[in-house]
Amino acid sequence: MRIAARSGAAAACLLSGQAMAGGLQTVPVELAPVEIRASANTARSSASEGTVTAEQLANRPRLRPGELLEVVPGLIVTQHSGDGKANQYFLRGFNLDHGTDFRTTVGGMPVNMPTHGHGQGYTDLGFVIPELVSSIEYRKGSYYAEEGDFSAAGAAHLELMQQLPRPLSTVEIGEDGYRRVLAAGSGAVGAGTLLAAVEASTQDGPWTVPEDTEKYNALLRYGWRNNAGAWSVTGMAYSNRWTATDQIPQRAVDSGQIGRFDSLDDSTGGDSHRYSLSLDWARGKETSETRATAYFVDYDLDLFSNFTYFLDKPADGDQFEQVDQRRYGGLGLVHEHHGEWLGRHMHQRLGLDLRYDDIGEVGLHRTVRRQRLSTVREDGVEQLSAGAWYSNSIEWNKAFRSVLGLRADHYRVDVDSDNAANSGKADDAILSPKLSLIWSPTSQTHVFLNGGYGFHSNDARGATITVVPGSNPVEPADKVDLLVRAKSYEVGLQTRLLPSLQTALTLWQLDLDSELLFIGDAGNTEATRPSRRQGIEFSNYWTPHKGLIVDADLAWSRPRFRDSDPAGDRIPGAVERTASVGVVLNGWKGWFGGARLRYLGSRPLIEDNAVRASSSTLVNLRGGYAFSPRLRVSLDVFNVFDRDVNDIEYYYESRLPGETPVQDPPVGVEDRHFHPAEPRSVRLGLTAYW
Repeated sequence: MRIAARSGAAAACLLSGQAMAGGLQTVPVELAPVEIRASANTARSSASEGTVTAEQLANRPRLRPGELLEVVPGLIVTQHSGDGKANQYFLRGFNLDHGTDFRTTVGGMPVNMPTHGHGQGYTDLGFVIPELVSSIEYRKGSYYAEEGDFSAAGAAHLELMQQLPRPLSTVEIGEDGYRRVLAAGSGAVGAGTLLAAVEASTQDGPWTVPEDTEKYNALLRYGWRNNAGAWSVTGMAYSNRWTATDQIPQRAVDSGQIGRFDSLDDSTGGDSHRYSLSLDWARGKETSETRATAYFVDYDLDLFSNFTYFLDKPADGDQFEQVDQRRYGGLGLVHEHHGEWLGRHMHQRLGLDLRYDDIGEVGLHRTVRRQRLSTVREDGVEQLSAGAWYSNSIEWNKAFRSVLGLRADHYRVDVDSDNAANSGKADDAILSPKLSLIWSPTSQTHVFLNGGYGFHSNDARGATITVVPGSNPVEPADKVDLLVRAKSYEVGLQTRLLPSLQTALTLWQLDLDSELLFIGDAGNTEATRPSRRQGIEFSNYWTPHKGLIVDADLAWSRPRFRDSDPAGDRIPGAVERTASVGVVLNGWKGWFGGARLRYLGSRPLIEDNAVRASSSTLVNLRGGYAFSPRLRVSLDVFNVFDRDVNDIEYYYESRLPGETPVQDPPVGVEDRHFHPAEPRSVRLGLTAYW
């Protein structure tokens, strides 16, 4: 993979407009990558990091915006409900649920949400317009001082464009009611550049109960330079509503009671919005640079789910509502300095991260057809996090470099619960040292030895809880630690076997003091046992000709619980094998396109490994032709071979109407529950440039 060292979100965004002005002539939207060439002191510090450029993103077939993250080698993105809900992510032996242990930012703003109504670290990328992403920088492991909460498995940072070569309009239509329109453009306004974009889309999907998704996105960005530095102000707005098809029980499909694309509750779904405002600033001198990002986000999710059907409430059904209403804001500050120490080049970086979440309501309610029956739990939460970090890179000689890092984080939460017994305050702090050693025997070969500590936060409500919500009689509940230690090691090799072929091989291990698992009957995550993951990753990036990109990634992992338990040591849902192969053609006599094969391997669904999820292999295609620099047409085909595979599988207890006698406590049937991957579908797009 071609690597470009990032010199900062704000600076890169402002530079991108100039760099991209010379984009591909036959297909103007496929912009040239933003590259800032780096000396050894700012090069990568592990074999598990890299930067994906706009050139690599162009013409990758993708069913959903969240699949942008599949450019991270070994990462798989799926969905287990409607397309208004955050995606499901798999990486390095994790079922990351909706983002736990994988940190994501967009334009410098953190996307993961702590103490979220549907799961810790919830990451919804529905607000991203893919055509406006200029690059994605990714890292895996706990070796980077700048990466904080939720980054134990890795992190990805999506940067946004500052300007487009020319305005564009896109219209897309497809099967199952898919419609999408996009209009975007940029131009000089005053002393700077203004970028504006609006997007609207709708679809029903292949489901018996139509999704009826209505999604709207808008972006307005203004960047300028003055004697104080480079500035960028970005406003984003996102709104979505949908009807969902949650996972369904295998026994109901096998018996013919329902089909693969049916639902057992046609009123699940939800609505969500996200409005944000951010300010980026960067100022550089000959030997130093300072960058800052400030942001404010208004967010709301109202989500209705039903995973157990008629287990707990045989008369009314088990539908529940999860609510998350919050405003959060923060500041990120980075200062870098290049200098000499004892005749050796030294690169120092110092950073500060501040974030405050004011969660007006995070609640769980029992419902029937989206009408509330009762409240299980309703809380208001204030959460403050602060992190300071330092990184020091020294070139000891031309072949050897070290990177030493240290991060300190402090969290404070205040929970105001509808049950006074669960209200309270808690705080926690954690120190995370990091070390990377890099040996470069040749200019084309690098060997990396990495080790470091990281962490993830637990739901604030778990840190103050004393009784089980809704229990009668009252049951005591155990508190969890607010911050949970992660520890990882890695040995990696990166080399160029040929001038156009870059290969990376990595052996890694990751320990967590407490695992976060998705609980099917509650629709939430829960802190459980300590775990260890070990694995091997093999990735290749080949550019045999200009405009032609081939990549291939293989990943194997061994995830296990570390403690002794009669239930077993397998981690439910933890991925063990992934693979992907892709080809992108960015322009040949007017033609362009891409093809991707994605493999998600079998994995255990219960601790003793007696039940496993089936593997899945999907192939997606994209092709098109540019009739002129102003007009092009594209065709996407998803699930080309129409495979009957599943996006997600769980194993838990549920009850169909009349299936088992009504008892107290309720008794259901343990079964495999799955959400099918969408069948073959076709989308046609037309883009005009003005």
